[in-house]
Amino acid sequence: MTNDFRLELKEQIQLIELELIATRKHLHQFPELSFQEFNTQAFVLKKLKEFGITDVKKIGTTGVVALIEPINKTSDNCIALRGDLDALPINEQTAHDFVSQNEGVMHACGHDVHTTILLGSAKILKHFESQLTQTIKLIFQPGEEVAPGGASILIKEGVLQNPKVNEIIALHVYPEMKAGSVGFKNGIYMASCDELHITIHGVGGHGALPQNCIDPIYIGANLITTLQQVVSRKCDPKIPCVLTFGRFEALGATNVIPDKAILKGTFRTMNEAWRAEALTFIETYTKQLCEASGATVEIEIVKGYPFLENDPVVTDKMRSAAIAALGINRVEELPIRMTAEDFSFYAQEIPACLMRLGVRNEAKGIIYGVHHPQFDADMDCLKVGVEVMVSYCFSLQ
Repeated sequence: MTNDFRLELKEQIQLIELELIATRKHLHQFPELSFQEFNTQAFVLKKLKEFGITDVKKIGTTGVVALIEPINKTSDNCIALRGDLDALPINEQTAHDFVSQNEGVMHACGHDVHTTILLGSAKILKHFESQLTQTIKLIFQPGEEVAPGGASILIKEGVLQNPKVNEIIALHVYPEMKAGSVGFKNGIYMASCDELHITIHGVGGHGALPQNCIDPIYIGANLITTLQQVVSRKCDPKIPCVLTFGRFEALGATNVIPDKAILKGTFRTMNEAWRAEALTFIETYTKQLCEASGATVEIEIVKGYPFLENDPVVTDKMRSAAIAALGINRVEELPIRMTAEDFSFYAQEIPACLMRLGVRNEAKGIIYGVHHPQFDADMDCLKVGVEVMVSYCFSLQ
């Protein structure tokens, strides 16, 4: 990429800044839950048509995939850019002028930012179509927030084929990082994520007569502490691993032992062999402990996303593109995270890189983390995301 081209790229991105802001505001005002993104899909289709991108189709019911085929194609390489569409079931508590109009639904994980940046990248790439030498595939993906994950569905429907995708990149907002900066992590970066749903059936009764009961609260409390040995005594200490129970529901009273307790939790790690082994331990120990206590138990393990591994070659290329676009002082190295992302499904198939996009601005009060009802993103991040994504598409030529 020549200096003249880079300057022209910055000029073109500056020209669409107001459009980027308007797009993000619209998407934020009208969020939709996973696999219900029909209006968002229609909006994306409308924008792509405005940009003159005609090789477009629906995928995964509420998703969109589009191609930009270069006029002067000299390479069979195909790069995919992915953005996610769905929002979360959260009541928004911000005070800005584009608050969610859909009660109980909010873009609290920044997918409105992701979609805006992918649309902006699409417009810029279409503008520079004559200078592209390789195919660009745009993936607007539904259902990132819930299992089985929209990525797994789109892969089954052939999103990485026709034409075959050689590498895929994406970004995710990062409230811990100042807007204007981006971050990267080579290799293993994010954890797998599985859900645990456990229902313990005991025998309820009077709290003063526990000998006549099978107390599911006591059994559940014992189970939570016992299962921690999966992490502390079964897991190789070199493998990152987390077992957390975030819900324990047992509707008794001060003098009433209930007949049922419900536990919900998550298991996360960064090793697929250990993941399978640990889930077997969890299921076996749960059944044995409950049965030994005289209770019956139902346990459902919902397999979620695999761990995410950023391909070193693609990541290095993307980091280099970001440094060239933003300067080395705005490109940071990231630690591993035990959060999960269904982008990992793509990374299991082809070389991939998930970049983090800084969105924090303390002066504006933009300080809250993702999944928080006051989450927000500094609009300055939009141009940054577009510039890095587009730069990557040209950096390999």
